[in-house]
Amino acid sequence: MIEVISVKFKNRGKCYFFAPNGLQVRNGEKVIVETAKGLEIADCCHGNHMAEDTAVVQPLRNVVRIATVDDLRVEEINKKREKEALVICAKKIEEHGLDMKLVDVECNFEGNKTTFFFTSNGRVDFRELVKDLAGVFRNRIELRQIGVRDETKMLGGIGICGRPYCCSQFLDDFQPVSTKMAKVQSLSLNPAKISGACGRLMCCLRYEQAAYEDLVKKVPKQGAFVETIDGYGTAVQVNLLRQTVKVRLDSDNDDSLHLYKANELCAVPGGRPKDGETPPHVLNYVPEEPEEEIEETDPWAVPSMVVPEIKEESREGARSSRSDRNRRRRKKNGERSGEKSAEKASAEKSGAKKGEKTEVRPERVSDGGKKPQRGDKPGKATVKPVKIEAKSENAEAKTEKNESPRSRSRRRRPRGGKPKTDAAE
Repeated sequence: MIEVISVKFKNRGKCYFFAPNGLQVRNGEKVIVETAKGLEIADCCHGNHMAEDTAVVQPLRNVVRIATVDDLRVEEINKKREKEALVICAKKIEEHGLDMKLVDVECNFEGNKTTFFFTSNGRVDFRELVKDLAGVFRNRIELRQIGVRDETKMLGGIGICGRPYCCSQFLDDFQPVSTKMAKVQSLSLNPAKISGACGRLMCCLRYEQAAYEDLVKKVPKQGAFVETIDGYGTAVQVNLLRQTVKVRLDSDNDDSLHLYKANELCAVPGGRPKDGETPPHVLNYVPEEPEEEIEETDPWAVPSMVVPEIKEESREGARSSRSDRNRRRRKKNGERSGEKSAEKASAEKSGAKKGEKTEVRPERVSDGGKKPQRGDKPGKATVKPVKIEAKSENAEAKTEKNESPRSRSRRRRPRGGKPKTDAAE
């Protein structure tokens, strides 16, 4: 790991690493750095940070200093010179009748070199133009031919997406883009819709190409002969992002389409078989198990908002359980009172007095009054109630009083008179 800072020249294009040389540089500050062309002023896009040794191109050049007030004044002078040079060079091109389009002009920080960038469809002989420009500016003149993409990168602008051009904002280098990418992504092949301001295919077509290539492997192509869970058919429409395919089944008499997921069908290798041949079975479909719905709880929910609802529910549950218990208790009391009233009514009918208990005992009597013999079927039995009178508590007390004194005085007294007490002993 090595400590570096990242800078951009004219705040566009690629980021370059420079050694901070003991300086603490913050984002957005202007610094003077040492380059192969001499001293240049640049914008710091990322302050002091660590970078991998493999990401740094050696030898790593140093930061000379943080831009001072004089350095910023020199930068303003160079910008004015660039605007003047752009106008003068455009007039010289018209005078010489050259087939070239002037794009931009750059004056280095030291002021001893001026670079002109232009585009052209072919080679241009600009030797006479260079001589005229050198006589006007009295310094070193360089004319550099660039492509249309570099032109858009320098000029900048807003794309159809509403954002600044990717090439002028963050792209380090240009990568090849082909119409196959637009075809795989099911985009319109109209050049006006998939081309950028430079007239070339948009760089953003390459961003999702890897994801689309992976999705294409999971679904059959449009027009392929496929086997579905309902039979064989032809893939009519494919949606890569949703991974669904519309199929026209061979078993259907009409032209109705059926929608299937990617795992519910499979392309038959070799295409549609000839007449009389049976297509091979290639589909191995396993139905997906429904996922269990898990209720997600909000960890940031305020407990006080939930507690009152729980309390009301518990109160309602307690009230309902209490009412159920009271209802059962009333029911039991009603049954007991009903049993007591039934006993009283039966006692009144039987003529029993107060305090007497009645009991009904079943008595089995067979038909004919004969005991059944072995092998004979037992006859029908009838149950007759037998009244048993129970003595009341008052009658039991009277009987205890009326007991004969003999039963009490049957104990034999010892001879010799009265029995001795403990005190006499």
